[in-house]
Amino acid sequence: MAKAEVSRLLFLLVTIIPLAAQGSRLYSWANQLEESGKDKVTNLQFYFHDTLSGKNPTAVKVAQAADSDKSPTLFGSVFMVDDALTETADPKSKLVGRAQGLYGSSCKEELGLLMAMSFCFEDGPYKDSTISMIGKNSAMNPVREMPIVGGTGMFRMARGYAIAQTHWFDPKTGDAIVGYNVTIVH
Repeated sequence: MAKAEVSRLLFLLVTIIPLAAQGSRLYSWANQLEESGKDKVTNLQFYFHDTLSGKNPTAVKVAQAADSDKSPTLFGSVFMVDDALTETADPKSKLVGRAQGLYGSSCKEELGLLMAMSFCFEDGPYKDSTISMIGKNSAMNPVREMPIVGGTGMFRMARGYAIAQTHWFDPKTGDAIVGYNVTIVH
């Protein structure tokens, strides 16, 4: 075999075959699961960093009811959010987007939040695309499910669900890191 042919074969083995073996895995945090007719099913896994404390909070209280501070659930409080979305639970890991929107304490008996959030992606194939989530988040439950009700860009006409699991929570400050596993049909 000539040297040029051996070089081409090695190139194929080292570059092309690993890419083919990767299948539809696009990035470590995004995976196209299947395609049915015109609809695609995509799964995203990322971490939401909600910071209420410190000099540069990413969630701030913008409104409250007269008795919100007396409520153990902060019932009636509303927070505006611009939280980082990262590839792993480490706050210094790769930024994949931002969670922008609001949440409000909507339950008197439990820490239940009504969340209206856009997940705005800034990386990879979904750069400049968003998904919209609105629904109740029973924040003290180990696993919560919320609906995906729309999106923009690559996620236009999206529908699906988000599974949230708290990775870390500081009860003194309210700061939290929450893992999201989101399945989207678009």
